[in-house]
Amino acid sequence: MFQGALRNGAIDRLAIGVSGLCLVHCIASAVLVTLLASAGGLLHPAIHEAGMALALVLGLIGLGRGISQHGFMLPASIGGLGLGMMAGALTLGHGTGEELLYSVVGVLTLALGHDLNRRAVI
Repeated sequence: MFQGALRNGAIDRLAIGVSGLCLVHCIASAVLVTLLASAGGLLHPAIHEAGMALALVLGLIGLGRGISQHGFMLPASIGGLGLGMMAGALTLGHGTGEELLYSVVGVLTLALGHDLNRRAVI
């Protein structure tokens, strides 16, 4: 069953979905922090590290599988760039415009890499 999920792009679709959730979280957090300045304390920083760990695991499985199946490096390269931007955003101050920008662009870039990977497999 797990092999079938790897073959039909389920990991990439899951990763795209998680990227979408991350994007919603980033934008909603920025809006929430802007509207309620004290709400920043409600958002535990560990959620970002856990999300990054999940993105790395899904990226390694999905994008790595793509390289071995279809041999194209472009999806993994684009996905890796997105992961790098997301990791870089973790080093910036939480709730800053720079963090939001790097997170959103990184998430969208990673999702693009997974979509290209999924399309190359099918």
